[in-house]
Amino acid sequence: MKGNLNVQTENIFPVIKKFLYSDHEIFLRELVANAIDATQKLKALSSRGEYQGELGDLTIDVKIDKKKLIISDHGVGMSAEEIEKYINQIAFSGANDFLDKYKDVQENLIGHFGLGFYSAFMVADKVEIETKSYTDAPAAHWSCDGSPEFSMTKGKRTSHGTDIILHIADDCSEFLEEHRVLELLRKYCRFMPIAIRFGEESVWEDSETEKDKDGNPKRVEKKQPRIINDTDPAWKKTPSSLTDEDYKKFYHELYPMNFEDPLFQIHLNVDYPFNLTGILYFPKVRRTIDPNRNKIQLYCNQVFVTDSVEGVVPDYLMLLHGVLDSPDIPLNVSRSYLQSDSNVKKISQHISKKVADKLEEIYKNNREDFEKKWDDIKIFVEYGMLTEEKFCEKAMKFALLKNSEGQYSNLDEYREKIKALQTDKDKNVVYLYATDAEEQHAYISKAKAKGYDVLIMDSPLNAHYINLLEQKIEHTRFVRVDSDTVEKLIAHEDTIPEKLTQEEKDKLKPIIEGEVDKQRFTVMLESMESDDAPMVITQNEFMRRYKEMSETTGGGMGFYGEMPESYNLVVNINHPLIEQVLKTEDADKQKQLVHQLTDLALLSNGLLKGEALTEFLKRSVAMIG
Repeated sequence: MKGNLNVQTENIFPVIKKFLYSDHEIFLRELVANAIDATQKLKALSSRGEYQGELGDLTIDVKIDKKKLIISDHGVGMSAEEIEKYINQIAFSGANDFLDKYKDVQENLIGHFGLGFYSAFMVADKVEIETKSYTDAPAAHWSCDGSPEFSMTKGKRTSHGTDIILHIADDCSEFLEEHRVLELLRKYCRFMPIAIRFGEESVWEDSETEKDKDGNPKRVEKKQPRIINDTDPAWKKTPSSLTDEDYKKFYHELYPMNFEDPLFQIHLNVDYPFNLTGILYFPKVRRTIDPNRNKIQLYCNQVFVTDSVEGVVPDYLMLLHGVLDSPDIPLNVSRSYLQSDSNVKKISQHISKKVADKLEEIYKNNREDFEKKWDDIKIFVEYGMLTEEKFCEKAMKFALLKNSEGQYSNLDEYREKIKALQTDKDKNVVYLYATDAEEQHAYISKAKAKGYDVLIMDSPLNAHYINLLEQKIEHTRFVRVDSDTVEKLIAHEDTIPEKLTQEEKDKLKPIIEGEVDKQRFTVMLESMESDDAPMVITQNEFMRRYKEMSETTGGGMGFYGEMPESYNLVVNINHPLIEQVLKTEDADKQKQLVHQLTDLALLSNGLLKGEALTEFLKRSVAMIG
């Protein structure tokens, strides 16, 4: 029999090759998925009693034979009439037709046996089908060379099932290389529900006959068929049947190059109002996290779809690892589909709720364990609070703050702890914080000496998160410990008496200003305790914070982002050395003393570098000598 394919265009194959799929390698996923469908159909018919024969070995085989790539299954197969319906008339879908007939069948059918099959022509210049139906219909052979013409003859196959034979085109010869085919099978098919066999692999076993020099069985290499997939992955199992070790083992199966264990996981299992299963893992997150590594993988009935899950997973959870599986997401998913589909939006909202519930559960049931995990998960929580209002409402109950002593408190607990001593004259509770315990150690020490408590807030999202907390918690101000002198961090009514007269201050200020870069530093004369440092570098909280926010939002607050770094050089007018500056009559000595005091302040703030640091060290040695 010869005939023309029932399609609307003169030649559909260039269209398929160019537009149906964005990546040619997807053909293998489509063809193996069809083989899985055919096998699942046979299992369904057998369970209903409509197929009485032995199922036998249902393993799907993928083989390379010279210039051919062959995908073989032992599924339902096709009769000549079914080839006419499902192959020659491209608009029909075998899986859809089967589902219409067997709506109550629980077996998952992956695909669309029609266009999916034609993806073969993206890499092959000729495709053959050898098939035999599970019914008594005779075997059939179909062949097409990529033109709208096909031939169909009596087939040679003696058992039910289908062989798809691809004559790989010269420009696609990579798909005849074992390592490339293996790579694709492991990428797209590693969790498909029917075993897939491809080539052989080596295993080492104890020999039954050979001994080593110590009389122990020799380890010998043996070849065995390579099964590339796990047909029953962890996410398809019930959570109660899995231990923590099972979850960790599956995590390392997903990400073999990640040697750290995850912190914990969330097992999703939803059947209404949409179908969704999966496992999401919370990894340990570093500040230098690579978002392109260890992505969440999206599956449709155990067939890999994509690891670009924007839209399915809320933005703040994109750093999670794991798998999601939903039959409600099609195999040829696109980014625009994910952004617009109502089911996908519901899935995203559900995932966000499940994550919030899991975090709250750990917090309530095992506060100690939650505190141990906090430093690793806080970036998720903070980002979630900033981007998802419903998540934020829940997280306000379990979000933690850590102080410089390493003690953790929830938001309510911490406010109660500090409000007696850290409420300013305007009745605002002032939360003092440092972003780097080492660099800001001197400032932390001064604040603690006054009885204040200092938080350590070292997240990349700090500026935005602090703004959020100031909005959510009434009468609250966050102030970094180096943003002002310790006396002014929390404004009280009382002030420290000044030792200098106004005339002396007017004389002192230009002397100091003459030794500093006026573009970077504003000289401020303030009354501090006489045993405080003679000079202190501070940075305005408002300007610094908004500059940081601008940098983390890609310039969205451009005015602040474009401003140069600026600091205050606060001069302690009550310090004996400042008094000495005024009394020194030798201009050179006065200049040297001011320069030395200024450099000491810069050094304590990590701002003295390069040539300036070298000069400071030389000057210090000379002054000591």
